[in-house]
Amino acid sequence: MVRMKKALMTALAVLTLTACAPTHNTNGIFLTPDDVAKVSVGASRTDVLQALGTPTTTAVFDDNVWYYVGQKTAKSAFFDPKVIERKVYELKFTQDGTVASLQEVDGNAVDVPIVRRKTPTSGHDLTAAQQLLGNLGRFNKSSKGAGLPGGV
Repeated sequence: MVRMKKALMTALAVLTLTACAPTHNTNGIFLTPDDVAKVSVGASRTDVLQALGTPTTTAVFDDNVWYYVGQKTAKSAFFDPKVIERKVYELKFTQDGTVASLQEVDGNAVDVPIVRRKTPTSGHDLTAAQQLLGNLGRFNKSSKGAGLPGGV
């Protein structure tokens, strides 16, 4: 009995400790130095797409600027994920579609929190009873037989 109790306590302790181990995720396109070395100045858009893949995003008003964004996060238990590492590369093309520059963007990233509010809508929130009973008395009397099957 004592042995069984020790085994159960050990199993419980192991499960508790492994539940707190962080999970690691990689999001986006996380470029390595080897990936960056594959692209040289003067390469075409097709060459870039084959070497690096589709960009994460492009500049809003300039199709000649591509961004490759990747980040690694760790999440423990029920806490929000924490960013461990983030890399952003900016790739600029010339007007004729060849690579002008590829550089890592250094800057302070802003963590925008997700807002879990609901957008208010105009109108009324009707209960089930109000929906069922709301049309009582709203019917107009029409001429005899109008709207009835067979004209009765």
